[in-house]
Amino acid sequence: MRINKYIAEAGIASRRKADELIRQGKVKINGAVLTQPGYDVQDGDEVIVCGQPVRHAEQNKVYYMLNKPAGCITSVHDDKGRPTVMDLMQEVEERIYPVGRLDFQTSGLLFLTNDGDFAYHLTHPKHEVGKTYVLRAEGSLSHRQLQLLRNGVNIGGFKTSPAHVRVLKCNKHSTVLEMTIHEGKNRQIRRMLEAVGSHVLELERIAYGNIVLGHLKPGRFRRLSPSEVAYLMQKA
Repeated sequence: MRINKYIAEAGIASRRKADELIRQGKVKINGAVLTQPGYDVQDGDEVIVCGQPVRHAEQNKVYYMLNKPAGCITSVHDDKGRPTVMDLMQEVEERIYPVGRLDFQTSGLLFLTNDGDFAYHLTHPKHEVGKTYVLRAEGSLSHRQLQLLRNGVNIGGFKTSPAHVRVLKCNKHSTVLEMTIHEGKNRQIRRMLEAVGSHVLELERIAYGNIVLGHLKPGRFRRLSPSEVAYLMQKA
């Protein structure tokens, strides 16, 4: 089994995060730092991740939705000692990890699981499920700025796909928008607003496909239903 899948199925991290850990030299095979991301784990191999041995054990696959508060790191660990989303999930017995990420100051809907295939499908670049955000942007956005967002903008060598943009509220100081995008580039919404000459003041993800945050309070989480999991896998 490929090493990133092996780590994901052990409930340590998603495949993409596992690849990142390998690049950082945090994965060892039989006592040696792994330098081959494509390594296939063999029977009898000792796998160490971040100093801890990895053991595969049968466990129930679980799926959660968290309303991530701003000021919280989307990570299992943080070397700087900052609060992470895992601090909010201490009631969960299974070893889980976040699917994708929301940046430090972004709040809202985040999935966590121990299912490597689920995480892989939702985060793979070719799987473009619509993600909906509500944001407050600096200033009163003009019709031209809104059309640029709707048509797609260049955010540093990458032109975004057309976005669905709806104005919820506007005054001379700020504009509240609902935006749906289909890619998942790093800080994409913030970079899109910067590209049209504005700045994001607040940002919350409220939906992933038709799975909505609803009335889940910041810092709280709930299990996804089997039908929600099936929907997400089908969409991805």
